[in-house]
Amino acid sequence: MRRLTAPVLPDELLVASFTDFVKEVEPRLRRALAVIFGIELGAEATAEALAYGWEHWERIEDMENPAGYLYRVGRSRARQRKTPRPTFPAMPAGDSPWVEPGLPEALGRLTENQRAAVWLVHGFEWTLDETAKLLDISISSVRKHLARGERKLRGALGVTL
Repeated sequence: MRRLTAPVLPDELLVASFTDFVKEVEPRLRRALAVIFGIELGAEATAEALAYGWEHWERIEDMENPAGYLYRVGRSRARQRKTPRPTFPAMPAGDSPWVEPGLPEALGRLTENQRAAVWLVHGFEWTLDETAKLLDISISSVRKHLARGERKLRGALGVTL
């Protein structure tokens, strides 16, 4: 006996492709935006970017790098709020002996791109390629921001090589 199934409608395909995209990209997008704007504003920027992505999914879906595009949308939305640089919580003395107490303040002094490169590569152990794709910049730009950020952190923390 042949089983009849209902045809898949174009809207259902659109929903499915966007849902799959969000499952893959949302955590990475949220982390990257939180590094730049702080946890709360980063989460809001992620939500706004994904809402924009849903509204324009038919166009964005076919882009070469939809995640990078939505990262830029999120950055733009967060910048419109003109909030101060994110502050990172100070590390309580003795609670985390493996964390340099001056690190949060030193991270806050980096540029957005330097902080994103340092945090994503070292903090989340992303590859240069993964970082470049999400930030929608070249690998050589990630290397440049990473090197400059590391140099500034070493200077701020008094680390010599």
